[in-house]
Amino acid sequence: MTSERFAELDSLAERWGLSGLELVGKGLEFSVYRAQGRDGLPVAVRLAHRRFDSNANDPHVDTRALLLQEYEIARHLAAHGLPVAEAKELVLADGPSSPDVLLSAYVSDDGSDLDSFALGQLLARLHQVPPPRLTPVASEGVPTASALTARIGRRWTEIGRLVDDWPDPPPVPLIAAHLTDRTEEHLLHLDVRSANIRRREGRAVALLDWSNALLGPPTLEFGRLIEYARYPENELDMTAIRSGYETTTTLPPDSDPALYVYRLDAALMLALVFLSEAPDASRGGAAADHVRELAGRVGERWG
Repeated sequence: MTSERFAELDSLAERWGLSGLELVGKGLEFSVYRAQGRDGLPVAVRLAHRRFDSNANDPHVDTRALLLQEYEIARHLAAHGLPVAEAKELVLADGPSSPDVLLSAYVSDDGSDLDSFALGQLLARLHQVPPPRLTPVASEGVPTASALTARIGRRWTEIGRLVDDWPDPPPVPLIAAHLTDRTEEHLLHLDVRSANIRRREGRAVALLDWSNALLGPPTLEFGRLIEYARYPENELDMTAIRSGYETTTTLPPDSDPALYVYRLDAALMLALVFLSEAPDASRGGAAADHVRELAGRVGERWG
């Protein structure tokens, strides 16, 4: 971070009456600091590294739009009784050297193992909340089905730059046909994993980071969960999640042909993470092979 941005952060800390700023997390687009507020309670300060960013998965990232979305979704879900980090204030920068900053409540975590059954119940509640009136950043201004079709093609091409003898992608009409007539009535998190879940005694007390959110069918959420569950650090037990989910509402069927398209979308993202964004020699090639396998499963369900 530049000295100007540090100075701006210090100025905001003084304005908000914060003390003890401590870096607690850093990702591709944002850094998160913990501090103590005037009232003695802990707060989180989420700071954009740059106004615009780019990576292998997403070549055009508008960090301001993501912070605005985080602010709006957190406030919306808090009003409906969902466990989120309370969004307190959003400050948008005046110039390129100043950061956009979101101030939220800091939610503590006791380090306990994640209760996947309770997580399934929480996701069922989330999927029943009326979605906020916003266009998710990840939709890129088009219907969810169109956004998924486009990014599957884009990310497939990107992997082809990194993996030798990469095959042609599944045909666009095939992908699009699986996604026709899909509802956009449900808010989906689409980044549900241990790192984004603050919990106490295993139960989620805050679901964090709504950058990947979309409006769509619950099956899309489950496609992402299935792929994340392949990696132990995400702490997702799919059997328990499904059991918890169906105590509250109908479980999306595994027989839905679109499920493999949704899984392909998630697997492409993860493959690019392991091949480019956070290179992992032991996982990158295997993740690309898994993408090929899922693409074949999509083709098998054509027609």
